[in-house]
Amino acid sequence: MVNVLLLIAPDPELDLEAGERLARQLRSEISELDVESVRPGPGGTGPDGAKGTDPLTLGAVVVALSTSGGVFTSLVETLCDWLGRSSARHRVSLTIDGDTIELERASAAERRDLVDAYIRRHTGD
Repeated sequence: MVNVLLLIAPDPELDLEAGERLARQLRSEISELDVESVRPGPGGTGPDGAKGTDPLTLGAVVVALSTSGGVFTSLVETLCDWLGRSSARHRVSLTIDGDTIELERASAAERRDLVDAYIRRHTGD
């Protein structure tokens, strides 16, 4: 079992409500994967409708998942797909045991190379 800290940073041009909506949408997509749990991370979003969310930690999420069965790869693919569906400047960073990768809009080839190297470091493939 491994915990992955995700920091979802919606496009800074969006208002707070739109950013919260996007972060909830991504959390929902992640929860549909074969992960053990998806929960707010340190300083992350409180209950729906809560006021006073810090925009910098709006999308802090901890995803617990198995280290086998390709779940980590599926998580990263979901994040890349989510980023690719929008023309906005969203970013997502993943941290495992202090090793962080930041994903944002990039060419498919650039993102694939970066993600493949990160996945190999954390799956032994």
